[in-house]
Amino acid sequence: MTALSGRRLPEPSDPLFVYGTLRFAEVLVELIGRTPRLDAAWVADWRAAALPDRVYPGLVRAVGTVTHGAMLSGLTAEEWRVLDAFEDDEYELRPVFAHAGERDLPAWTYVWTAEVAARDWSAEEFAVDHLPYYAGRCGRWRRDLAV
Repeated sequence: MTALSGRRLPEPSDPLFVYGTLRFAEVLVELIGRTPRLDAAWVADWRAAALPDRVYPGLVRAVGTVTHGAMLSGLTAEEWRVLDAFEDDEYELRPVFAHAGERDLPAWTYVWTAEVAARDWSAEEFAVDHLPYYAGRCGRWRRDLAV
């Protein structure tokens, strides 16, 4: 299937490893109108880095580190298109192996390809300082999207 950007997207049955704002039900509801299944997961040798002048993170290679997030599953083709359109051009969709429960599963994730800050991104800080405003901004973006 093809996204608005022309990028080839995974099959709807493929899971998406989310490590930043897409871990939050409030954001997903604003973007796709529901909260798909989210299972706790993590990836090794990647870190969720803070990004300069942004409230969301970027996943970058970092040997010896672990990033916790969630495995998002059950997306429709339309939901994949919306999420892909939502992601910045500096993200690249790549396959990874995520650890969920006792299993290592192939999944897709958005990897950051531009400059990052030295510090890690904090989901807890985001939830306290930015989540309500950010979710509202996502809802406005979604209403303006012509899919």
